[in-house]
Amino acid sequence: MADKKIPYKIYLNEDEMPKSWYNLRADMKNKPAPLLNPGTLQPLKAEELAPIFCEELVAQELDETTPYIEIPAEIRDFYKMYRPSPLVRAYCLEEKLQTPAKIYYKFEGNNTSGSHKLNSAIAQAYYAKKQGLKGVTTETGAGQWGTALSMACSYFDLDCKVYMVKVSYEQKPFRREVMRTYGASVVPSPSETTEVGRKILAEHPGTTGSLGCAISEAVEVATKNPGYRYVLGSVLNQVLLHQSVIGLETKIALDKYGIKPDMIIGCAGGGSNLGGLIAPFMGEKLRGEADYRIIAVEPASCPSFTRGTFAYDFCDTGMICPLAKMYTLGSGFIPSPNHAGGLRFHGMSTTLSQLYHDGFMEAVSVEQNSVFEAAEQFARIEGILPAPESSHAIRAAIDEAIKCKETGEEKTIVFGLTGTGYFDLVAYQKYNDGEMTDEIPTDEQIAASVARLPKVE
Repeated sequence: MADKKIPYKIYLNEDEMPKSWYNLRADMKNKPAPLLNPGTLQPLKAEELAPIFCEELVAQELDETTPYIEIPAEIRDFYKMYRPSPLVRAYCLEEKLQTPAKIYYKFEGNNTSGSHKLNSAIAQAYYAKKQGLKGVTTETGAGQWGTALSMACSYFDLDCKVYMVKVSYEQKPFRREVMRTYGASVVPSPSETTEVGRKILAEHPGTTGSLGCAISEAVEVATKNPGYRYVLGSVLNQVLLHQSVIGLETKIALDKYGIKPDMIIGCAGGGSNLGGLIAPFMGEKLRGEADYRIIAVEPASCPSFTRGTFAYDFCDTGMICPLAKMYTLGSGFIPSPNHAGGLRFHGMSTTLSQLYHDGFMEAVSVEQNSVFEAAEQFARIEGILPAPESSHAIRAAIDEAIKCKETGEEKTIVFGLTGTGYFDLVAYQKYNDGEMTDEIPTDEQIAASVARLPKVE
């Protein structure tokens, strides 16, 4: 099997697609710390989360013991429109780099939303429809999640209200129009349409916004409008659960050819892509069945893992959401208006934070110009224009492949290509014109933000 030439693209048959999501937390000895009620500082119960999230999603959020949760047939049927997604051997990139490393990437951009986000969007929309709701609210950074959710809501005839980070709303007008084409309403955040939005604007005049701001607005609208619930595209346990289809498919494809990766690399903002990609591999690592080097790659402008603090914090800037124990830069931290898009979140998934804290994975941060250098190199060699978020993983994968060239080691590298960058051409224009800058927060700025963390014993 090892001598058999690996195809450029490894496709699975429909009957090889996962029929269940994998719940990584079931294999964790140290479970993620529970979400806390910000008023009582006690672990949130299902009945407290029910006014915010759909009932079945609440159950998934709190389930730490069930290793596999069946994917409903309706969701599997929708998945078949664009899944299984290909696992690609980057032969051309390997040749260009002259590296002995073997490089694979799981490509999640082969659907209209352009990213992996649709895997969870359709699940969350399905459960909202099943509950008989009128619609859902959400936030979006670069617009990939908002686009995916608008598609899913259109499929199930649900209303969709999207609060889009203002800098992305202005940089990516065509992403906004795709959402509107699918029937969603799109508001730049922070806005004057909510109490929390007006408060943030008063405290930060002229702010370009952040995911934390947009989350606050979306939650407020969901809780004040009967028949609506809030849905989130990253961070939450339920989202990592749905995204495990990425990793499950990846592992099935690798196993077909007897391939065992040495390292798995994913971009990290809130954790949806990374958590989904690494899920079955991390499960093996936790159970002592195999070992892998797992690398999270984040923007230097928003370095939650590499420079953040592991502590309880609000998931949103308006401080109306539950408290989560995670690596955080402080809920008041607003990153520079760069092109990291969906990675511009002050915190990180509680599950991934616990795994990182316990030493099961590592993290690196990369600067914006270096990211786009790797993005253009990849586009020219592999023929896919990658999203800026995905390009963080590409940067790290190329760096690791170059190290293999220097040492002569034949490592096998797998990374997640979360989506395409065709709505990110303003960013590419800035890079090509030599106008791209990267505002890295100082130690003093991070310390000042972290100093405002809520006091939780």
